[in-house]
Amino acid sequence: MTKTVLVVDDDPTQRRLIQAVLERESFAVSHAENGDAAMAHLASGAPVDVILLDLVMPGLSGQDTLKEMRARGFTQPVIVLTASGGVDTVVKAMQAGAIDFFIKPASPERITVSIRNALSMGQLKGEVERLSKRAGNRATFADLIGTSPAMTQVKRVGERAAKSSIPILITGESGVGKELIARAVHGGSDRAGKPFVAVNCGAIPENLVESILFGHEKGSFTGATDKHLGKFKEADGGTLFLDEVGELPLDMQVKLLRALQEGEIDPIGSKRSQKVDVRIVSATNRDVAHAVSQGRFREDLYYRLNVFPIEAPSLRERREDIPALVEAFIRRFNVEEGKRVVGAAPETLRILTAFDWPGNVRQLENAVYRAIILADAPYLQPYDFPAISGIVAPPLEGMPTEATASGGGETDLPSVLQAAHAAMARTPAQDAPVRILDDRGHLRTLEEIERDLIQHAIEVYAGHMSEVARRLGIGRSTLYRKVREQGIDVDLKEAS
Repeated sequence: MTKTVLVVDDDPTQRRLIQAVLERESFAVSHAENGDAAMAHLASGAPVDVILLDLVMPGLSGQDTLKEMRARGFTQPVIVLTASGGVDTVVKAMQAGAIDFFIKPASPERITVSIRNALSMGQLKGEVERLSKRAGNRATFADLIGTSPAMTQVKRVGERAAKSSIPILITGESGVGKELIARAVHGGSDRAGKPFVAVNCGAIPENLVESILFGHEKGSFTGATDKHLGKFKEADGGTLFLDEVGELPLDMQVKLLRALQEGEIDPIGSKRSQKVDVRIVSATNRDVAHAVSQGRFREDLYYRLNVFPIEAPSLRERREDIPALVEAFIRRFNVEEGKRVVGAAPETLRILTAFDWPGNVRQLENAVYRAIILADAPYLQPYDFPAISGIVAPPLEGMPTEATASGGGETDLPSVLQAAHAAMARTPAQDAPVRILDDRGHLRTLEEIERDLIQHAIEVYAGHMSEVARRLGIGRSTLYRKVREQGIDVDLKEAS
């Protein structure tokens, strides 16, 4: 998704100059002419990812605006702008919560680098907060991504169920995020912060199910060289999440039912039962009611587990949540892989939203991970998802060799022209957008070819000037100079 920068400056010329720079890099830009307007913009709920804040403004100064933002709970990263560069002023701004500063007028590169660093810091902070909540078993339904009607219903129902100790059965297709819902139930309950133990019942060998769930004493069977507490005991005081509970063998279903009814377990080899205080949240992607009718699942256990059912929607039932999920995955994988992808291009989001995602959120997560690893542009393009879009990355344009272009040495010019004509005849028109021959069949000048090639590169890479420069093998300053010198008409809204 496009990142939005709020530019707070009383000088309209400065705002327009900064807007031109940011729009070249595909950022959306909002304006505020003073601190009061900035606070009103933030309070309106309009999207803001980074704030550029001038320190010297009439009315509410930049320093006071920054303090007011933090006091009212606005956590967006703030970069302060100053014309004087006084050390004391900058230090106070940094102490108030700014993460960077630059002195006006700043170069386009300085502005964009500062913005990207601010976004990276914000992503890192958000990822640390997410991991801290997960590690502390305090993630709640507010941390679940999605505002679609289907997810809103899940959150509303789950929050009510979390307040009690009622057993919950989460159903839904594979990959929809049933464990995340279970963790939100735990984090929204009075057991938050206590153990959350997840066990995949379908992945346990049948002969080890009882030991893993209920534990065993040392020497109770061959290979039991140490005492094992079991998952129930590990989760004592907290929540035990039984994923794929429908895969449990029938004999283990009987023991599970007793543990739920009596609140006690019998470890293998133990002479006495042990009391446990565990809340059970179970999940399955199977039709358990159908398994009950076929005798593959105990009816009494089913009713014990299915006291409060929650249906997790498939991703195709909540397509409007896909952009937010993609953004969250980009933020996470940027931190994990050390990448600096800004977001996904609008056409990419349209393709991802239209796809059916049979593997649901897990499939989307893996697709974004692959795209992040291979991405070579600031924004994920459709060709970064070839299995979904059917589009492969555009090949590099072929260029004449130095000897051919110079026409020197023993190269025969008519032969070169014939070879060029033959190449043009073999290549479809759409694959040769930059002409090397004029209407009379002669080579065009290098300046003309270069101009068309730059123009074509800007169009192919959607105006991402950093990527254009990289593909052409030149520096960005050189690229901008050539654009100016050759009079290439670049719409600032497209040169992002």
